[in-house]
Amino acid sequence: MRDAMSKLGSDPNKINPLVPVDLVVDHSVQVDVARSENAVQANMELEFSRNKERFGFLKWGSTAFNNMLVVPPGSGIVHQVNLEYLARVVFNNGGILYPDSVVGTDSHTTMIDGLGVAGWGVGGIEAEATMLGQPMSMVLPAVVGFKLSGKLRNGVTATDLVLTVTQMLRKHGVVGKFVEFYGGGMGELSLADRATIANMAPEYGATMGFFPVDAKTLDYLKLTGRSDETVAMIETYLRANNMFVDYKQVQAERVYSSYLELDLDEVEPCLSGPKRPHDRVTLKNMKSDWLSCLDNKVGFKGFAVPKESQGKVAEFSFRGTPAKIKHGDVVIAAITSCTNTSNPNVMLGAALVAKKACDLGLEVKPWIKTSLAPGSGVVKKYLDKSGLQKYLNQLGFNIVGYGCTTCIGNSGDLDESVAAAITDNDVVAAAVLSGNRNFEGRVHALTRANYLASPPLVVAYALAGTVNIDFEKEPVGISKDGKEVYFRDIWPTTDEIAEVVKASVLPDMFKGTYEAITKGNPMWNELPVSASTLYPWDPKSTYIHEPPYFKDMTMTPPGARPVKDAYCLLNFGDSITTDHISPAGSIHPDSPAAKYLKERNVERKDFNSYGSRRGNDEIMARGTFANIRIVNKFLKGEVGPQTIHVPSGEKLAVFDAAMKYKNEGHDTIILAGAEYGSGSSRDWAAKGPMLQGVKAVIAKSFERIHRSNLAGMGIVPLCFKAGEDADTLGLTGHERYTIQLPTDVNEIKPGQDVTVTTDNGKSFTCTLRFDTEVELAYYTHGGILPYVIRKIAAEQ
Repeated sequence: MRDAMSKLGSDPNKINPLVPVDLVVDHSVQVDVARSENAVQANMELEFSRNKERFGFLKWGSTAFNNMLVVPPGSGIVHQVNLEYLARVVFNNGGILYPDSVVGTDSHTTMIDGLGVAGWGVGGIEAEATMLGQPMSMVLPAVVGFKLSGKLRNGVTATDLVLTVTQMLRKHGVVGKFVEFYGGGMGELSLADRATIANMAPEYGATMGFFPVDAKTLDYLKLTGRSDETVAMIETYLRANNMFVDYKQVQAERVYSSYLELDLDEVEPCLSGPKRPHDRVTLKNMKSDWLSCLDNKVGFKGFAVPKESQGKVAEFSFRGTPAKIKHGDVVIAAITSCTNTSNPNVMLGAALVAKKACDLGLEVKPWIKTSLAPGSGVVKKYLDKSGLQKYLNQLGFNIVGYGCTTCIGNSGDLDESVAAAITDNDVVAAAVLSGNRNFEGRVHALTRANYLASPPLVVAYALAGTVNIDFEKEPVGISKDGKEVYFRDIWPTTDEIAEVVKASVLPDMFKGTYEAITKGNPMWNELPVSASTLYPWDPKSTYIHEPPYFKDMTMTPPGARPVKDAYCLLNFGDSITTDHISPAGSIHPDSPAAKYLKERNVERKDFNSYGSRRGNDEIMARGTFANIRIVNKFLKGEVGPQTIHVPSGEKLAVFDAAMKYKNEGHDTIILAGAEYGSGSSRDWAAKGPMLQGVKAVIAKSFERIHRSNLAGMGIVPLCFKAGEDADTLGLTGHERYTIQLPTDVNEIKPGQDVTVTTDNGKSFTCTLRFDTEVELAYYTHGGILPYVIRKIAAEQ
């Protein structure tokens, strides 16, 4: 088997995808340096210093494999680069025309649906197999029709719209479904607005949120530098195949599986938080909602701060200057994320807020960590053209890099004095970001309240310095002449924004940015790489490590494996996200992963993040379930990445407990509530549990990508029957579980009922969530990767 795999690696022609693979190094920039004119260069140098091995591995891949285009680090966020440059809409392959489509290893691949390209995210596990020739399989989805009418009111942004849509669709229930937008309101939305809505499909749970190609699509293609000939070809082909929508003509009534409707005129300015992207709060209700969150018991909308402590003020010294902080104070304000930085309307809207504020003499407190991280170099060009970047800089929103930052947890450290004030006084500090996810522990370990907002609102809250404010009644700040300045005094009109966009966003900016994008930069170009088509593993590396998935693998599949007398490793409630399961942010100094690094003489300053070390299975297995805000019912209200080893009653780090079970020869399972695995398409959220010895997950419901990833790693996904869960069945997690799967693989069918019994006499029926015969085949092979390798080896 090892010989067969070596042959696979030595001949890149064996690994050619059917279409070219556009690999954008989704450069996740850690914001170490902010509020500085040199932030971009300083952060890039630090990134290359920390991630030299990882970047070198990716560069090696671009030379070892055919049909593989790598867009180097520092170029932007993959989804924005796809939208502005890579997407074809219609392929012309030697004179054969066919619609463009894409699957990406990030859940926000759906952004491209705003351009009329069918695309969605899959786990890296499934993508790896697809690039090796394995077809994708899925159950034919239901399609939800979402009718838009009317027009957004003055001052309302695309971010307000997408947060409203997200709340509506999450309530409707669209997991595993397609959503198609249609109706008269479509003509009132720019392509960038549509892309914003399509981007957040993972947050509302859909496989994709699709916008068919129309005249607005063609205008955007021309704006972003696609040639007139290419745009004409796209229009001709799509019209000929009845795939082009012309809103000037009468539209036929469409038939969908279910329907929703929204009058755009009803959308209000809003945020979402403090812990989930679909917990929308209107701007006018923000203060009252915040005060309720302080009162409420700990949960998605609560912090359980005693009444007598809610007004507590903590004093500290910031670089020699007296400072104060209290609950709700903003310590991070970030214009970030593919969701919003691709939209010139909200980016230039934020810049106009900054200009109005600066003109009035308003300032942002120096201890608030402000940052601006565009998704492509085009943003800098139009901000510079508008003359507005200087006002953002004046408020501390200097460009820190081109890539994912705060939204993925790469916020960097807060100033030590600020961090100490928060920790020592148990302050519920806030972050406001123009991102798409705000799950607990994701943005920053010290910001328990995290709110998603439009870029202009990010600037407004940075100026106010707190989320505990009613913008209608309370001033944002005091002007240079001593007058109170209100929100309405700094908020631009829709027409003001449109005027600046028209004058500042030009086709040549896109052409100039992307003509040089594959040429890289000096740091990338100077990276040395091996000329070998077999990767030279370095056993001492703490970044790139040969994974154990094929260790002791034979040509004979293991078949169905019994799960007998398994212990429960973790007992969860609802909405456990992939960020809880496999965090991407910083490595806590007391974690098993930190211990592993220390044993290899890695200093704390060089720990980097889990996301940056995802090429090392030893670290990622230790980082599984390592989120500091994870809630495990075993701990009876205590928060943190620990669990109970049931046989001994010991409280251990989850990784240590999992290894103890493995060493004792015991299988483990996980109990969970609804929406298990929501959030990122993070394949490590399935690889990690597999390496920890988890054999099955029993949940009320799964998010689409994570369920697929579990199946791809050979972990059995089971759903409780409707109306049942661990609590209603009286399961505490202290039982031992036997899953009655047939030993004959021919007797296992997708979606069949499976009986689960416990050692204390309980018995209940679950639905087996292998949804296709192909997923069953993956399971019987021990996962999708062994399946594909056996298939390729058999063909040698």
